[in-house]
Amino acid sequence: MRPANAYRQRQSRDYWVYILTNRSYTSLYTGVTSNIQERMRQHKTGALDGFTKRYRTHLLIYCEWTDDVWAALQREKQIKGWSREKKIELIESVNPSWYDLSEVRSHPAPTRSFLPSG
Repeated sequence: MRPANAYRQRQSRDYWVYILTNRSYTSLYTGVTSNIQERMRQHKTGALDGFTKRYRTHLLIYCEWTDDVWAALQREKQIKGWSREKKIELIESVNPSWYDLSEVRSHPAPTRSFLPSG
């Protein structure tokens, strides 16, 4: 019989919660992914239909990571439920100039990491 944490160890990876904006900073999009580089490529090239393509939200202005997929999904839902003002406070707490973090390096540094609350 396999230990209970064997599956979790095998599935361990980074999960990213991120916020994008457009060039005029009028739209905010919150998402979650297990591959931030690939997801940013998809957003920037318009490979994904939907909100980010329609509103051209391609600038990565906030990101945080965890190794717990459920914590990432919970955090995404939490942030999506916030007011625009609260999202801006979060962004500006770590990226006051709203730099495109995907352009800073080939692999964006997380602006914050978070751990599962359970």
